[in-house]
Amino acid sequence: MGNVIKFPTESRSKFGVQAVKSAYTVRDVTQLFGLSEACIRRWTKQGLIQAAPAPEGEDISYDFRALTQFRRVRELRAEGLTLKQVEAELLGQMNLFEAPAGQLVELPVRRSPFEEALLLHERGDPKAAEAYKKAIQAGDWAADAYCNLGVLEYDRGNLAKAIDHLTLSLKHDPRHFESHYNLANFYFDSGDMRLAHLHYKITAELEPNFSHVYFNQGILYALEGNFADARAALNRYKELAAQGEESEADELLQRLEDVMSQRNHGRSR
Repeated sequence: MGNVIKFPTESRSKFGVQAVKSAYTVRDVTQLFGLSEACIRRWTKQGLIQAAPAPEGEDISYDFRALTQFRRVRELRAEGLTLKQVEAELLGQMNLFEAPAGQLVELPVRRSPFEEALLLHERGDPKAAEAYKKAIQAGDWAADAYCNLGVLEYDRGNLAKAIDHLTLSLKHDPRHFESHYNLANFYFDSGDMRLAHLHYKITAELEPNFSHVYFNQGILYALEGNFADARAALNRYKELAAQGEESEADELLQRLEDVMSQRNHGRSR
C-alpha cells in the first residue's frame, strides 16, 4: 500500500509538530481548542480570559499562560458542560481571584525560566535546550518545557530522545494535548502504527475539533489499506479545516476512491 498512497511531505511539515508558543492568535486558539472566534473575543472582552498586552491597533493575542485557562475550558467541555455553563464557571473563578477595588496588581518584571526558554527557542538560539532544562528544574511549566525539548530533539533528528522527552511531559501532565499529538506523529515517523493510533485517538478525545489530527489519521489508515476509516477521517478533517485548507484532503480522497475503484474492478473480473 505504501507505494500507492504516500504521506505528502508538505502536509507532514505543516501538521507534524505542536510546540508550546509564546504567543497565540485568536485563530490559533480557535484551531487548538475548537472554540468560535466570537466566543473567544467575548470572553476576552468580559475579562474571563486574560489577553497579552498588544500594541494599539493590533489584534488581541494570548501568551502561553492563557493555555491554562483554555485547557480548563477543554476539560469542562469534556465533562459535558455547555458553553454557557463554562462561561459561568470562568466568571466564578474570576470573582474568586479578583483583586479588591483600588488595589494595584504588580506585574513580574523578570521573565520566568520557561518564558526565557521560549524566547530563545523562537529565536533559534541553541541555548534554548539548556534553558528548558532549567525551567524543569525550577518546576516552571515542566510539562510544556519537556514537550518543547521533544520538538527540539525531533528537529535535530533525535527521534528516540524526542519521544523520551514527550513521555516525561505526560508524566507531569497526562492530558498534555501537544505531547500526545507530537507522540502520535513521531511514532508514525518511526513506523510504530499501533502507538501512533493510540496517541491520535487520545488527541482526538482531548480535543475533538482539532482538524489536523484527522488529516494525519486519514493518511495512517490509507497506508494500512483501511480505506473506509481513511475516508471518514479525511471527511472529518474537511468539516473542521479552515477555509482554503481542504484541497489536500480532496486530492487524497480522490486517490483513495481511484484505488478502491481499481480494487473493486479487479475483484469483479
